[in-house]
Amino acid sequence: MYSAVLATALTGFAVVKAQAPSPVPGVTGALGNAQIVTDNVPGTTYTAFVNETATSSITGFVAGTANANGTGVQFSISLSGFPDASLGPFLYHIHDQPVPANGNCTATLAHLDSYIRGEKPPCDKTHPETCQDGDLAGKHGNITSDPFNTASSFLDLYLSTQQGPSSFFGNRSIVIHSSNTTRLSCANFTLTSGADTGSNATVPGGNGTVAGGSTPAPFTGGATAAFVSAGAVLAGVAALML
Repeated sequence: MYSAVLATALTGFAVVKAQAPSPVPGVTGALGNAQIVTDNVPGTTYTAFVNETATSSITGFVAGTANANGTGVQFSISLSGFPDASLGPFLYHIHDQPVPANGNCTATLAHLDSYIRGEKPPCDKTHPETCQDGDLAGKHGNITSDPFNTASSFLDLYLSTQQGPSSFFGNRSIVIHSSNTTRLSCANFTLTSGADTGSNATVPGGNGTVAGGSTPAPFTGGATAAFVSAGAVLAGVAALML
């Protein structure tokens, strides 16, 4: 009897992992679709450096550079040291808040979402203007290799390198997730090239605010919470039958 129950639990776990929701075309945020940013200062670069920590072996960087014509941001990514591939494909997003000094990735809150679109249903990358502006994985693809290097940097039309608009990402953070959205590692963006042309006024976000400046207290570490494995879930199921 117990073996039958455990087999059912295992089957259920596999089904939940397999039945991921599908993107729905044309989901518009409460404030409309994302607007293309055309006034970025060319050459301005913000980079998030991801370092190995006690809880994560992921290292590398995510860099966003204002396009040469001022329209959108070119992203270059180089990351390696991901955990077991069974936890992937891995996701990466710009989150609304910076990582605090204690390294708590949860404190970065939700994805940057200037137009209040929400995370569900998933982003449809064929309609990037309807996605959350911070959903880089949704718009440009998940992390499916280790190491992960963008063969050629991709252009995101909806993010800003200038302080002021809520699409500004320079004082926010990058967060890397497993496929079940567990936060594995995180790091703050800091100015690494070009001039900081904005003021130190509070920058509004779609789901919060980031107080002044483009360089928050730097932290380049991983998540503080441990990953809860499928084995632990099944152990809990077994304990309930005792």
